[in-house]
Amino acid sequence: MTIAASTPLLDGMSPAQFMRRHWQKRPLLVRQAIPGVVPPLDRAALLALVQSEDVESRLLVRRDEQWSLRQGPFSRRALPSLATPGWTVLVQGLDLHVEAARSLLDRFRFVPEARLDDLLVSIASDGGGVGPHFDSYDVFLLQVSGRRRWRIGRQRDRRLVPDLPLKILANFEAEHEWVLEPGDMLYLPPRWAHDGVAVGGDCMTCSVGMRVPRRDELARSVLQRALDETEPPAADPLYRDPQQPATSEPGRIPLPLAAFAAGAVARIAGDAPALACALGEVLSEPKPRVWFERDATATITGGVRLDRRSRMLYDDRRIFLNGESYLAGGRDARAMRQLADDRRLDAAAVARLSPQARELLLEWTRAGWVSGEPAVRG
Repeated sequence: MTIAASTPLLDGMSPAQFMRRHWQKRPLLVRQAIPGVVPPLDRAALLALVQSEDVESRLLVRRDEQWSLRQGPFSRRALPSLATPGWTVLVQGLDLHVEAARSLLDRFRFVPEARLDDLLVSIASDGGGVGPHFDSYDVFLLQVSGRRRWRIGRQRDRRLVPDLPLKILANFEAEHEWVLEPGDMLYLPPRWAHDGVAVGGDCMTCSVGMRVPRRDELARSVLQRALDETEPPAADPLYRDPQQPATSEPGRIPLPLAAFAAGAVARIAGDAPALACALGEVLSEPKPRVWFERDATATITGGVRLDRRSRMLYDDRRIFLNGESYLAGGRDARAMRQLADDRRLDAAAVARLSPQARELLLEWTRAGWVSGEPAVRG
């Protein structure tokens, strides 16, 4: 996608215009964002998918003001019939399991990959939904089949209904209301309250959500990763206190020892290259349920493509893939950055790589992180 080109996906705006005008600022309703949209998976296949332990899924049922929540996997018999009103099945991370879902998620890669989370799909019977709530992240809500009524509001009263398995707003106040048809999309910035209810049943909505790491959690993850991977100096100094006097307060921590510890922490925290490397590794970590199949005999005969589950990022010095980091420079670095940006490299770009870079690409292919594409014969 060219970020300066207008697109129906963003109501005729370019991605650059959308990010300036709407991103984290105000909602946007787009009629026919994707004309003729095709669901990434039909309802029967989706309900079959939630029987797998590898798939994160939930079932929500509402009867009057009573809500129930169950975690998957589900047998087919455990799921209500479409004729039963008020239920919703949520499938998290469909992009990890279905190539068409990954392709749909890729339409939103004008947002940095480090911020894109996953594609959640909900299917619902008539009246099904998850109740009025708000998210801490930006979200694109794309209707792919059936109809859903959305009500949204800025919602200053954040109190929740007590004793429910869901975080449902107690006093939701809607400011706008629309019914979305297949192909329509609603963008909401963080903390805009919203309530989506299926109209007429057989409703499928795709939700593109964002990663929003908390500051302290990110700090802990990055510092721990940096600490784990930082080699201690060859002559790591031991604490010494030749001037320590006799003390009548043996339980008190000596101030020089506290300063020694603070200096050790500052050495790690002050190592900007190590922190940058740790950040890239943390942000490119696959999700917990993700696993890859190794193939020790895999070869590369043409171009390559990232596996749909792979997360690839880069900064000015390194390439990051699935939690691992690699120093890269020159032509190889440009090609690897292209792979991260486009999620593929054609055969000509692969052929221009150095022998060392091609060997690394082959290693990734055999790890299942990358797959080969056949060479095009003239």
